[in-house]
Amino acid sequence: MTRLRVLSLYEGLFSGGARVLHTNVVTGLHVDGSHDHAVLSLASQARREGALQPMTDDPRYRWLREAGIEVSDLGREASAVAPDPDSFTTAELDVAAAAVARADIILTLKEQPLGLLLALDARGLLPDVPIAACLHRSDPTHSGAALRWLAELAASGRLTSTISCADSTSDAYARFTPPSVERLVIPNGIDLARYRPKANERMPLRTRLGIAANAPVVLFAARFDAMKDPGLFLRAVRAHAAKDSRAQYLMCGAGMTDDNAALTAAIAEAGAPVERIHRLGIRDDMPRVYRAADIVALTSAFGEASPLCLIEGAASGATPVTTAVGDSAQMVSGFGLVTPHDADAIAAAWAKVISRRPDYRAAALAARPRLGAERMLDEYRGAIDGLRERAEAAA
Repeated sequence: MTRLRVLSLYEGLFSGGARVLHTNVVTGLHVDGSHDHAVLSLASQARREGALQPMTDDPRYRWLREAGIEVSDLGREASAVAPDPDSFTTAELDVAAAAVARADIILTLKEQPLGLLLALDARGLLPDVPIAACLHRSDPTHSGAALRWLAELAASGRLTSTISCADSTSDAYARFTPPSVERLVIPNGIDLARYRPKANERMPLRTRLGIAANAPVVLFAARFDAMKDPGLFLRAVRAHAAKDSRAQYLMCGAGMTDDNAALTAAIAEAGAPVERIHRLGIRDDMPRVYRAADIVALTSAFGEASPLCLIEGAASGATPVTTAVGDSAQMVSGFGLVTPHDADAIAAAWAKVISRRPDYRAAALAARPRLGAERMLDEYRGAIDGLRERAEAAA
């Protein structure tokens, strides 16, 4: 049987957990010979959280190309607002039509690229192939117009399935799709060979930052965005630092830089000790960053579904402490802590972990077998093959 040709549509290739996850799926299934994968990105660069991120500089782009996967783009610039169906030019639609014409299955990374499919469909350029939207939010109302595009494509009968990374995601989107749209849930998994403890990698980053070996380190791995609630994290830093004079705090991700005036203002507003906060920006060496930390903190207010930082950190030996957003609480059950959206409660949870650091580290490392990517890849492989079988049965 000829291998399935699978096209993934990305809004853009830039920093973010959903792009890490989907790229790992695409490269894994392409390299193991399950399918022939290709990627079409609407944007060639992204401007988000005050940072310009060219596609070709992004690690996800490099992973795809190193795996031998064709990556094309429409040359746009991604921003906080996904492109409307009416905004695509004839030249852009010609490029997109050529890409989808070669596909047996179409996947979209989140709902933002669905506007392109609506534009193609309106012009008779969308082939009759299964389409699955891969969803990674627990609050679709923050998707803007893209949620409407999802509902329109589903109502038209063109959307075959949704593949959600969390039960909370699947449940949240269910009311926007008819029963004819298949709903699948495939929990996230990670590369355990990449995310693992290495004793000799605890100190390099600490040494560069001037952090002592015995100093507790709390890591906030997130972009500077209201969804992540960096203000709550910084208020927790203020409360925790007042009681632990040794602790240091790392912030990494888009916008977590010294030149982000909004972040500087947020630190001052929270009353957090600026001299103990290390702003690292976007990092390509996240395993090393996790290994330098004792705690990986998540203070998100909404939208999270199955945050990768929690399991990446745990697999590397750091203890996750998270607010109960999406499936976060289920994810860290048995090896992490869940807190309310309260700075003092979060700070108390950090102190608890630090006071029993060996026990919590052992629990995180013991959970590693259930965090791996193999199960996830098997389920995605089955889901994609099932899309073809469903289409053949309907033919």
